[in-house]
Amino acid sequence: MLGKQIPEKVHFIELGVDYEMMKFISEGLIGVKPPENINVGERKKELFVEGKDVPALLNEEKPLLKFRVKFYYSMGYDCVPVGLPLAPFPTKHRKTKDTAILSRGIRTWVEEEAGIITNWDEFESFPWDRINLDVTEYFEFLSEIIPEGMKFMVTSTLYEMVGEQLMGWKCMFYKLFTDPDLVKAVFDKWGEIIYRGYADAVKYDCVGAIFHCDDMGYKKGTMIRPDILRKIEIPWLKKYASLAHDHGKLFLLHSCGNIYSIMEDLIEDVKIDGFHSFQDVIMPVWEFKEKYGDRVGVLGGIDVDKLARYDVESLRKYVRTVLDRCMPGGRYFLGSGNTVTNYVPPKNYLVMLEEGLRWKPKI
Repeated sequence: MLGKQIPEKVHFIELGVDYEMMKFISEGLIGVKPPENINVGERKKELFVEGKDVPALLNEEKPLLKFRVKFYYSMGYDCVPVGLPLAPFPTKHRKTKDTAILSRGIRTWVEEEAGIITNWDEFESFPWDRINLDVTEYFEFLSEIIPEGMKFMVTSTLYEMVGEQLMGWKCMFYKLFTDPDLVKAVFDKWGEIIYRGYADAVKYDCVGAIFHCDDMGYKKGTMIRPDILRKIEIPWLKKYASLAHDHGKLFLLHSCGNIYSIMEDLIEDVKIDGFHSFQDVIMPVWEFKEKYGDRVGVLGGIDVDKLARYDVESLRKYVRTVLDRCMPGGRYFLGSGNTVTNYVPPKNYLVMLEEGLRWKPKI
């Protein structure tokens, strides 16, 4: 990742693999029957609403976490992504039928209008002090189940949480002009919550990296002006990166969209160790590697649209091209450009990994 040595093989990385994909492959190829995908978040949300203590780990979660580790280990990964355990609170969502190949029945969508904090009264009444949880049992359990040679990557989000859940996208964009102090206050409150959670996580040896996730862009640029991001978002990213580095951990960043107007900030100021999320229509991963790969690790990059729609032979050729262009010099990890979704054909996901196992440098 840091460019200190050339890898002897292709290493894999993913921000996430949908449960439906893990279940399909585990049952068909690994011979492991997965546990039921219980929505423990809803259980915890009920406790939160009732004003009761919310545990960071429920007994029902343990089989799911063991299954996740078993899957990533069996598929050849070095690292396993896990979410930072925080107390879930009621949010607004839209629901629709899931038409994916490996359908989960219902798919939820973000409510884009107004979230749950639209004014100062709602800000003051939000239960900020109840979000952080005692994670001791959670990380002690993770320490017990991680195989030797593997690490967890702890994930969470700031910009997306404010835009998707707390304020709502339209509300946040509007308030940036009519009440920027409110937006800044929400960012700082949630930013501190995430900081405290990460600070708890990086104390544990089983954690190898913070993999922070914030989709700050769309196809043509950042969602809000770069100068605003430099005031409300980037200072927190710097704190998270410093926290990781002070504990000998990596700081990885996932962001969808065209955020190249702030890439120098992320590399030189935040000091990210690796960057993730690529779309060929914005900048193919090999172009990113050529431009930035001497200063930062390059993660994933197999375009999800191609991963979902290419036939097997076309996908093989495409993955080989990515590897041929990104592997020389090291600092590249093979994986999807975003996540392995339940609408990706399982055979295509396997083809991507297979080509990684087959790849050899050209002599």
